[in-house]
Amino acid sequence: MRTKFLSPFLLLLFTEIISAQTDSLQHIHSTLSGEVPDPIRIGEVVVTGTRNETDVRHLPLTVSVIDRQEIEQSMQPSVLPVLTQQIPGLFITSRGVMGYGVSGGAAGSMSLRGLGSGSGRLMVLIDGHPQYMGLMGHAIADAYQSLMTERIEVLRGPASVLYGSNAMGGVINIVTRRLHEEGVKTNVNLGYGSFNTLQSEVTNRIRKGGFSSIISGSYNRTDGHRSHMGFEQYGGYAKLGYEFSPRWNIRGDVNVTHFNASQPGSVSSPMLDADQSITRGMTSLAIENRYDRTSGALSIFYNWGDHWINDGYTIDPNDNDDPKPYRFDSHDDLLGVSWFQSARLFEGNRLTAGIDYFRVSGMARNCYVEGNRNGEKEPIADKVQHEIAGYIDFRQDIGRWLTLDAGARIDHHSLIGTEWIPQAGLSFHLPRTIELKASASKGFRYPTIREMYMFPPQNPDLKPESMWSYELAFAQRLLDGRLSYGINLFYIDGKDLIVTVPRQGATPLNMNTGKIDNCGVETEIAYRIDPHWSVDANYSFLHMENPVVGAPEHKLYAGATFSQKRWTISTGLQYIDNLYTTVGNNAQTEEFVLWNLNVSFRVNSWLDLWARGENLLAQQYEINAGYPMPRATVMAGINLKF
Repeated sequence: MRTKFLSPFLLLLFTEIISAQTDSLQHIHSTLSGEVPDPIRIGEVVVTGTRNETDVRHLPLTVSVIDRQEIEQSMQPSVLPVLTQQIPGLFITSRGVMGYGVSGGAAGSMSLRGLGSGSGRLMVLIDGHPQYMGLMGHAIADAYQSLMTERIEVLRGPASVLYGSNAMGGVINIVTRRLHEEGVKTNVNLGYGSFNTLQSEVTNRIRKGGFSSIISGSYNRTDGHRSHMGFEQYGGYAKLGYEFSPRWNIRGDVNVTHFNASQPGSVSSPMLDADQSITRGMTSLAIENRYDRTSGALSIFYNWGDHWINDGYTIDPNDNDDPKPYRFDSHDDLLGVSWFQSARLFEGNRLTAGIDYFRVSGMARNCYVEGNRNGEKEPIADKVQHEIAGYIDFRQDIGRWLTLDAGARIDHHSLIGTEWIPQAGLSFHLPRTIELKASASKGFRYPTIREMYMFPPQNPDLKPESMWSYELAFAQRLLDGRLSYGINLFYIDGKDLIVTVPRQGATPLNMNTGKIDNCGVETEIAYRIDPHWSVDANYSFLHMENPVVGAPEHKLYAGATFSQKRWTISTGLQYIDNLYTTVGNNAQTEEFVLWNLNVSFRVNSWLDLWARGENLLAQQYEINAGYPMPRATVMAGINLKF
């Protein structure tokens, strides 16, 4: 394995050394040879999918981008609500006006094409670094706040070649904020609304010479629309950066979120004392280089969590349930080191190679707080896992009409073994700004510590899950780019999914017996009618041979934005059909329509007034079975800029 990693490393190191001397010559050569950027931009520049800045036209996979303007227009403290509206095929469960929670009654599970974050099959990244709960392997929805987010890039399809396990169904990459121009800017955002809900955020950004910084803090709370459904959240984010030269920079950041959440149980089985106190944090340090012919980064990152959970008890006298004498206590962390370097070895070529190392650990126990066992700590699990991987991605432009991409990853897990992950695709750049793409890629997921070692039905002999995804995509821009539309067709074939299997005369057992057989269609269209009006819509259809909770069959969103002088108004309708809230013999589905409206008014250069309304049709619906969502809610506030 050392030999496999060493060869690309030496090659790219040599390329980087000589690039400093050849940048000027390369620019002249590119101009003379006609290798200049296409003046008709069909896509956006993204980092997800290659790790280096790339026009989406040259990626065989589908990447959707939500920019800072869309995040601010949503007026939400969390980044997740805007994703549910704007990304076809993606659905995020919720349970109330604010807060997702963890454990029983929690929401915030993210499902993309029927593959969910709750099972660890969809990865959330912050600046390309994995973020998930080390014991359970899933994302923690309340840790992803708007205050730190510049834009969000969603890769719809397997991303395991670049990001390994847990990127089986795709990735959501949160790219953190920065100030692009010289100066100092401070924003204060305050809002108050239904159910005694408060949201607040303060952000300061500085850029002076090579130095840049951002510091943010937030406090959010709500009583909730049901008794015993309060939520309180504190968040803070800081990032410092310094550019030594136009080619080298260093940056470091830290984010800490603490929240207290309660869940009242389902309406048929109400609960008391089901409370959670959760702290999640992340930090990273990265050194980046950027030349004309090569770019890359070396980064170290660490994320962690402390969970203190009271599972509560039902208040139905027929259940004979009593308060729990213990609290579930856990700590998990993920330490990672990532290196990659991307180089243009010759005309139209891009070669990216990298190495990842992850150390995932978790400890869980029951801490008794009353009775004869008061003070006793009963261990549940205390495990450490290591992963090391190397990958390579090769992309070649053939003329001006075709891009070929192929990549592979070899990934070794200290307890499970080694996985090979290939991927390949073609991108056709056709006349009339038409883009046609075809790809085949493998995704995989290692079993989590919980699935292998915690609670019946744990099984230490589990194998990795795997799947193949096949996709065709068509996109076009018209009317000088004011009108864009696209359609995607996909098919997913998965095997060895980890499911809990009942056994006669014995406790159930986690086994690799599940399958995925999903196919679907995703469409998008956006039209900027004039400088004041724009409309957009997206629709996704998902067929699942084996339905899962939180993945609707039909999902449609249509929105419009009007902006003139001091006013900005945006509104949207979302239609959800055949959303499974439970599966199995007593499967239940939901159908509903949501209407949301956002309005802002610029009073002067330093003060904006805003208001938002959600579910203005007062629909009665559930996303989590037994947890009715609130009817119409409103929020209003101010945004100060100085």
